[in-house]
Amino acid sequence: MLLISIMGNSVVTSCKKDTTTVASTSQTVTQYVESNDNFSILSQALTKANLANVLNGSGNFTVFAPDNDAFNALFKQLGVNGIADLSAETLAPILLYHVLGEEKKASMLSTGYYATLSPAQGNYLSIYFSTSSGVTVDKDSKVLKTDVDVKNGVIHVIDKVLLPPTVVDQATYNGNFSILVQAVVKAGLAETLSGPGPFTIFAPTDAAFQALFTQLGVSGISDLTAAQLIPILKYHVVSGNIRSTQLMEGSVTTLNGTINITLSPSPAINGNTNIVATDVQASNGVIHVIDKVLLPK
Repeated sequence: MLLISIMGNSVVTSCKKDTTTVASTSQTVTQYVESNDNFSILSQALTKANLANVLNGSGNFTVFAPDNDAFNALFKQLGVNGIADLSAETLAPILLYHVLGEEKKASMLSTGYYATLSPAQGNYLSIYFSTSSGVTVDKDSKVLKTDVDVKNGVIHVIDKVLLPPTVVDQATYNGNFSILVQAVVKAGLAETLSGPGPFTIFAPTDAAFQALFTQLGVSGISDLTAAQLIPILKYHVVSGNIRSTQLMEGSVTTLNGTINITLSPSPAINGNTNIVATDVQASNGVIHVIDKVLLPK
């Protein structure tokens, strides 16, 4: 399986304990949360979602823990009064989206995608970190405190509750897809691609779009109409959640015609477009990164 490698991106799926540090406390993740007044709402949420015992047990977790202020902001956003208004079924995927299955101290995090423990489409949601200026999660959630060492992992405190992302969200979080996001919005496809899906998106990077602009003799998205963008963008979308291990050589039907996929000597589309990173999992589909904008016939 191809791993996400663009700009240092990586998918983390193992459960290997970090042996370079010694735990400073005998508390588990759950015990630490329960003992800290700043996490009283998170504690309630873990209990209601039946996850308190999970994070109290054996394992090596990295938990991005929203404080009470973060949860109160979420309640306001959702128009609810508190945890009592959210079901266990609603809370569980949200909370698991804040958990990695491997201990990652702040110094071990690099810019890119990591696999969480939140299930989606038969796989696990990817989460995006940026380390260019401090550590941020999914673009606008800041890490307030790092490396709270506990018995079964490490806790980083964040200022926002993270919600499971759609494919549009995943593209929005990553600065490499800023032009793609502009194109999707201008084409009026953001709402569609935020829907149930599932979708498989072959996502061109900003560099790929810049090469297209040069090819077309335009300065940017502003020089292209929605009518011009829609058939191009739909040519990058396939119905279904097709992971890298499920890609097969041959003709694949998109929402606007067919593309041809080859896997050897390296994965490519239509003979001239490389698949450079794979398996960015969202709640409603999966993204694979390509180095050229595909143009339908």
